[in-house]
Amino acid sequence: MSKTFPLHADTVGSYLRSEPLKAARADFAAGKMSREQLTQIEDQEIEKLVQAQLATGIQVLTDGEFRRSWWHIDFLENLNGIEGFIPEQVYAFKDTEVRKYNTRCCGKVSWNVNHPFLEHFKSLAKIVGGRGIVKFTIPNPNQLMYPFIWDTGFYVDKQSYCEDVRQAYKEAIQVFYDAGCRYLQFDDVYWGTLCNHYDKPDFAENKRYALENIQDILSVKPADMTITTHVCRGNYKSSYLLTGAYDPVAEDLFDKTAYDGYFLEYDNERSGGFEPLKHFQNNPHKGRVVLGLITSKFPELEDKAAIKARIAEAANYVPLEQLALSPQYGFASIEEGNIMSEAKQWAKVRLVEEIAKEVWGED
Repeated sequence: MSKTFPLHADTVGSYLRSEPLKAARADFAAGKMSREQLTQIEDQEIEKLVQAQLATGIQVLTDGEFRRSWWHIDFLENLNGIEGFIPEQVYAFKDTEVRKYNTRCCGKVSWNVNHPFLEHFKSLAKIVGGRGIVKFTIPNPNQLMYPFIWDTGFYVDKQSYCEDVRQAYKEAIQVFYDAGCRYLQFDDVYWGTLCNHYDKPDFAENKRYALENIQDILSVKPADMTITTHVCRGNYKSSYLLTGAYDPVAEDLFDKTAYDGYFLEYDNERSGGFEPLKHFQNNPHKGRVVLGLITSKFPELEDKAAIKARIAEAANYVPLEQLALSPQYGFASIEEGNIMSEAKQWAKVRLVEEIAKEVWGED
């Protein structure tokens, strides 16, 4: 039986790193372990992670981003023309100090034919071995649109830079597809940044580029490939970076982009209300709206009745069948992870699955 993705019970992607994985990565960083030895342990821990996901009943399986230190940087710095570096300043997350590391443009941006994430996907698909639906996550191309990343002197203007970024992502989509990937997710803080900075002089221009980038890249998506996005406001050790409702970007993001699914933070008042979802009524693509009502930041379990009531409220703007449920974010967008136990993490995932079955039935 064919399924519509995202499923009514879905997942954002990252999970808390296991203790053996943390120890192995520390040993590798200290020069006490070879890359081959680290990869072997990563494979073993991802196999355990897949089994743990299956035990919760969730059908969509990821590698938990176990091979990454960051949800985005590991991918971006392996593109041609992008490098990692240690900046003087870091993002101002609330009440927590952020590890100093970021990316910047150092040359012409293009797809790297030896990008390690392609092997990461192939390894995950092999480990899953048909036991569930393989989902792979990469950062949204708009993550490269921040001035401190692109405006380093190599490109004479933003348009030519964007054209190269788009081409790199078009090639990425094709190589992942050729490798067997049929469910790919673009994780994105940039739209969240726009929500927060709608009063800036360059807001309209930045929003236009963000929309044009996505629409151009998605124009090459194969018909049988699902590409979703996760729009967030930052996640670092259970802290956040941004606030702001979706209203300033809703018409462009929800009405005009051709994603198959939109994973949206809705776990607290920082995300605003559901009214911006009304713009999905005009979107001819009709991708599913995945409500991130279960927080991944804190261990306390949500009340089922309260979550169902919020789903019903969202259904005033988007048909119930077009809605779905997930955690609001991954559980470990950096390898340090959010502040909760693995047991609490899996309780959250089971809660998503249980509520979805009670609201929508079996996918």
